[in-house]
Amino acid sequence: MQQSSLRSQQRLEAATGYTFIAPQLIGFALFVLAPLVMIFVYSFQQKNLLFGTSEFAGLANYKELFKDDLFWKTMGNTLVFSLGVVPLNLVLSLAIALYVGGGSRGVGFVRSIIFLPAITSGVAWSIVCKYLLQGGDTGPINWFLLHLGLSAHNWLFEKGWAMGSVIVSRVLKNLGMNVLIFIGAVLNMPQDVIEAGKIDGAGHARLFWKIKLPLLMPSVLMVMIVTVIGSMRVFDTIKLMTDGGPEGSTMVMVYYIYHKAFKMFDTGFASTLSIVLFLIVLVLTLLQWSVRKKVSYYEN
Repeated sequence: MQQSSLRSQQRLEAATGYTFIAPQLIGFALFVLAPLVMIFVYSFQQKNLLFGTSEFAGLANYKELFKDDLFWKTMGNTLVFSLGVVPLNLVLSLAIALYVGGGSRGVGFVRSIIFLPAITSGVAWSIVCKYLLQGGDTGPINWFLLHLGLSAHNWLFEKGWAMGSVIVSRVLKNLGMNVLIFIGAVLNMPQDVIEAGKIDGAGHARLFWKIKLPLLMPSVLMVMIVTVIGSMRVFDTIKLMTDGGPEGSTMVMVYYIYHKAFKMFDTGFASTLSIVLFLIVLVLTLLQWSVRKKVSYYEN
C-alpha cells in the first residue's frame, strides 16, 4: 500500500510539473520549432508569398546563391560589419569595466551613461542616431564639426561613411550590457594574485597582459560569442538608419533576408539565406567554443 501510494504521489508530482511547463513547451513548439522546420522545408521550394504559389525546387535555391552577386556583396558587408563591431565592442567594454572596477572617479556617472543605451529601445536608439547623423549643417554632429573648423559629411548617404556610422551606432547600443558582464568578472578576480604581481614589480601593462586578461578570458570568450551572434543578426539599425543603402553598401545578411522575403516575396530563396546564416553562426560559435581551453585561464 505504501509503495502504491508513493508511486501515485510521484505520478501526481510529475503531472503537476508537466502542467506548469506545458505552456512554455507549446509556445516553443508553435513559435520557434515549427517555423524553423518550415524554413528548412521552404528552402527547397520556389515559393512566392505574394501569389501564394509553391513548387518543389530541390537544390535550385542553393545553386542560385553562387550566381547571386548581391548575396556575395551582402556577405562581404556582413563580414565588415562584424569585424568592426566585435573588436571595438570588446576593447571598449573591457577598458570601461577595468576603469569602473578599479573604483576610479566618476564611476556612478560612467555606469549610467554607458548602460543607458542598453535599456533604450533599438528603434528609438536608431532614430536618435539617424537624427544626430543628418547631413549638411542641420545635423548636431555636423554642426559641432563645422564649429571646430572641420568638414561635414553626409554620414548615412555616403558609401565611405555609412558602414562606419552604423557600426559605431551598434557598438554604443550594446556596450552597456558587455560592460556589466565584464564588471562582474573584474570584481571577482582573485586580488591576492594581482597583489602578488604588483609586489613582484609588474607594471600596469604587464599586469594586464599576464594576469588580468588570462583571468578574464572566460568572460571575454562568452562576450565574444554573444557579440558575434548579435552582429550577424542585426536588423533594426540597418533598416531605420540606412535601409541597406547607399547602393547596398550597408545591406547585411538579415536585411537581405527581409528584402527577399517581404519586398521581393521570394520566400523560398529567403529561407535558403536563413539556413546559410544559421550555418555560418553555428560554425563561428563552435570554432570560438573549441578554442576555449587554449585561451581560458581555467581548465576543465
